[in-house]
This record gives sequence, structure tokens and C-alpha cells, in this order.
Amino acid sequence: MSPKTESVELDRATAAALKERAAERGVSVSQLVAELVPLAAGDAAIAELDRRWAAIERGEETVPHADVERWLKTWGTAEFRPWNNR
Repeated sequence: MSPKTESVELDRATAAALKERAAERGVSVSQLVAELVPLAAGDAAIAELDRRWAAIERGEETVPHADVERWLKTWGTAEFRPWNNR
């Protein structure tokens, strides 16, 4: 059974940008948007980002550069996984 789909109207520039970004990452536009939606969540998500940023500025909750670099090199490849699923 295939998932139900729905169309959303976008201006051409936004649609082109989404298609280009999806192609760069080797995913569909639907997959790209699905990954972006949680980032645009609500006040709770923004509050959590603010909390994490404050911890980073205090020198807490940091990630070694090598780990980030290794993860970034997976972008656009079959090995890519979201940060929390790496």
C-alpha cells in the first residue's frame, strides 16, 4: 500500500531550491521536507535549542570536531543518517 500524498503550492524559486537541495543529498523532496519539518517545530523546540546553545556556550554538551567532520562527510551518501541516528 502506497502512502497517501498531498500537493502543496510553492513559488518557483522555493520549489527549485528544494529540488536542488534534495538532489544534492540524494533524497526525494518529500524526504528532505520531512527532515526539515521537525526543525521548524514550535516554541518547545526553540526553547530546547536555546537551552542547548547556552550549554554549548558554557562549554558543556560539545562534540569532538572529528566526530562532526566524519558525520558531515556522509552527507549526500548512502551512509548518511541524521545526527541522532548515526
